[in-house]
Amino acid sequence: MFYVTMFFQYMSQYIKTRLQYRSDLIVEFFSDLMSQAINLVFILVVFGHTQLLGGWSRDEIIFIYGFFLVPYAVFSAFFNIWDFNERYIVRGELDRILTRPIHSLFQIILERLELEALLGAVTGLAVMFYAGTRLNLQLDWFDPILFIIFVIGGALVYGGIFVMLACVSFWADAKTSLMPMMYNISNYGRYPVNIYNTVIRFVLTWILPFAFVGVYPAAFFLEKKEWYIYSFLTPVIGIIFFALSVFLWNQGVKKYRGAGN
Repeated sequence: MFYVTMFFQYMSQYIKTRLQYRSDLIVEFFSDLMSQAINLVFILVVFGHTQLLGGWSRDEIIFIYGFFLVPYAVFSAFFNIWDFNERYIVRGELDRILTRPIHSLFQIILERLELEALLGAVTGLAVMFYAGTRLNLQLDWFDPILFIIFVIGGALVYGGIFVMLACVSFWADAKTSLMPMMYNISNYGRYPVNIYNTVIRFVLTWILPFAFVGVYPAAFFLEKKEWYIYSFLTPVIGIIFFALSVFLWNQGVKKYRGAGN
């Protein structure tokens, strides 16, 4: 209950702060919307030259992209740690974090909340609704429950990978970071893995499992039965990767010796 209370207190303070600058909030929302629109236009351009891509139709890939936006929005809202290395290690702000009686990773997540990123989930749902309508997809009573489970699993996959990348800073505190490169690699999870070669498919499934953020869970709702086993592995992979990231974080904190002078 202590952690739940702290979560809502941080959230309350964050909302109050953001509402002081409403114009910035609106501009940021439209900026994200434009970025998502550009990615959608790219898909439409590709299908202007072909009817199928790896056996997937245009509307199916649009549906996958829409699904991808939902767990990605959750990740962006709660795991904004792209500058962890420079801010907390190089500048020494982790020293401040470690003086408080609450888990350090939990504190950093709460400090870096970006709840406005959740608006991306609304866009994703709208895209899914558009593509699902064109595909004549039918919903069963359990689909919303599975959708929430898959979204949480996908967000944990993203969070686990990027927390593990942040952990590298405990052992190598150079100003350079792998985060930007990994953000680019994560974009591959927006599209069906069978359009890639075997090596990339293996990496996106088992090494950097971004495919569990988009195509695998979305395949269940698209009734791609050959992918069902991967769909139901989504929450399992998410829990495994996030648990591993927390373990590495705890080991890294033990390794940390302060910013020095």
